[in-house]
This record gives sequence, structure tokens and C-alpha cells, in this order.
Amino acid sequence: MFGLGAKNIGIDLGTANTLVYMEGKGIVLREPSVVAKNTHTGKVIAVGSEAREMIGRTPESIVAIRPMKDGVIADYDTTASMLKYFIEKTVGNSKPSAMICVPSGVTEVEKRAVIDAARVAGAREAFVIEEPFAAAIGAGLPVMDPTGSMVVDIGGGTTDVATISLGGIVSSTSIRQAGDKFNTAIVNYVHSNFNLLIGERTAEDIKIQIGSASVEKAEDIEAVNIRGRDLVTGLPKSVDVKAVDVAHAIQDVVQDIIVAIKETLEQTSPEIAADVIDHGIVLTGGGALLKNLPEIISEATKVPVFIAQDPLDCVAVGTGESLKNIEVMRKNRR
Repeated sequence: MFGLGAKNIGIDLGTANTLVYMEGKGIVLREPSVVAKNTHTGKVIAVGSEAREMIGRTPESIVAIRPMKDGVIADYDTTASMLKYFIEKTVGNSKPSAMICVPSGVTEVEKRAVIDAARVAGAREAFVIEEPFAAAIGAGLPVMDPTGSMVVDIGGGTTDVATISLGGIVSSTSIRQAGDKFNTAIVNYVHSNFNLLIGERTAEDIKIQIGSASVEKAEDIEAVNIRGRDLVTGLPKSVDVKAVDVAHAIQDVVQDIIVAIKETLEQTSPEIAADVIDHGIVLTGGGALLKNLPEIISEATKVPVFIAQDPLDCVAVGTGESLKNIEVMRKNRR
């Protein structure tokens, strides 16, 4: 039986980061979803923060990889090894029940892969919850009430948009345009305009420091100096990058997210659309922190837009809170 003393956990298994929520304790682990492996033996050398430090700095015999891509498992064995490390770090040798979030657009096969990987990693049993629903719970939205709520969860691999009412998702859209695509756009821009090769971590830093969803407001943000490798000479080089140029570079991704939001609103009933106009759209996930994003979305949809409190933690908290319903999910599975 599921008891209060059991070490049951909720896992936000993200493309960029993994968070673990323990019942009664809250979020107990927050690590990058990165694994470093020996390419000759396949042995795992490091996981999480330690492995992330190795990205772009490893010898040929070691590779640092992110086993999750676009919100789903891209490398099953490595994902299982990563989950095993995180579960053991959290609950030791206990075999917990685990609730794991998945993007709303995943297939049954992809859901099954997540459940199987969790069980191989040491979970006694595993259940999945859709990311936007978990995000809505974590953001404190009234998901069980007969009123419509709308959440946009912008993670590393996917953006999940959903309207929610009476404990379920009414309409949803999941696109593989999110934080990673912002980074890729910045890498490509720097490559094309400066003949400079930069890594994923540098692109992430640029996005956090000067990334803006609004080209107009980016003019008020100071440029940053970045370092990389000159593709002409092969030597290290530093250049100044303007926020306006970064804003132009990421516009396609911003517009794709806005289109997904509009499509989700179009799929929903007039009553829920009216509720969303009254209560607004709530942004969660790391992408919610992109400068000027709420204003740009609000301008495009004519709906108020807010950033959730602790947007990075919403999915993990919601996944953990849903552990209360694990007994119901267990019965439904039978």
C-alpha cells in the first residue's frame, strides 16, 4: 500500500534539467540531464552537474551527452543510468513509486519507454503525468474547478500549451520549439555573422543575459562580450554581440510558440476561452524567463500573460503533488 512513510517521488525528467520532488520534503534534487560516458567501455563516468562541466571539454575517450531530446528519450540505456543515479542519490536503496512527467504530445510507445526506464533505474512502479497539467498544478491554478485555465510550459526540448478544466486537459499543443532551439538559433547567428564557433553553454549564457522576445525592447539592453573559436584562423577570439541581433535570431522560435498558443485557444470552447481572457495565460518553465516574452504573447493574443511564481519548479512540484492521486492511478491501471 501507498503510505505516508514511503519515499515516493515525482520526477521532472527534462531535456535540460531533471528535478526530483519527495513527498513531505519538496524538491530535493536539481541537476542537469547530462551523462558523461567512456566511449570505449560505455561506462558512465559522471552524471548531472559534474557531467555538464565536461561538455565541450572532454578527450576523445569521453563523451558528455544529453540522453533526452525534445522531451523524450533519445538514448534509453543512458537515460536509465541517469535516472538510477538520481533515484539512488534521492532515496538510497529504497524502491520508490515514481510519478514522471512527459510532454503532452508523446506517443504511448514514448510513455512506455519512460515507465520502463524508471523501473530499470530502481522504481518499484512508475506512472506518467502530462507536463502542462503538472505545470498547472505547480503554478497553483484551479485545475479541479469548473473554470478554464491556460498554461504554457516552455522547457528545454518542448513547449507544451494546454487549457485545463475539471481535472483534465481540454485542448493542448506540444511543439519541439523551446529553450534548446533558442540556443541553436544563437549559435547559428554567431557562426554566420562573426565566423565564430561557440558552444551550447555560451549560447545559453547569451540567452539568459541579453535574450529578448521583443526586438524593439532589446535596444535598451547592453551588448555582451563572448569568446569562441575563429573559423578562419582557428584561434580563440572574442566579439561583442548586441541584444537586438540576438532578438532577431530567435524570432522564428518565439513566433512558433505564439502560433501554438493561438492554435490551442482556437481548439477550445468559447466558455473556456472566456475564462482564459478573464484569468490570463500562465507561463512556466525556464523559457518563461526570456525577457519581454509575456508582453509579446499578450500583444499577439490580446490576453493577459503572467509568469508563474518559481517557473522552473512548477512541473516538478505539480508532478510531486500528483503523488496524492497515485492510488487512483494504480486502480485505473488494473
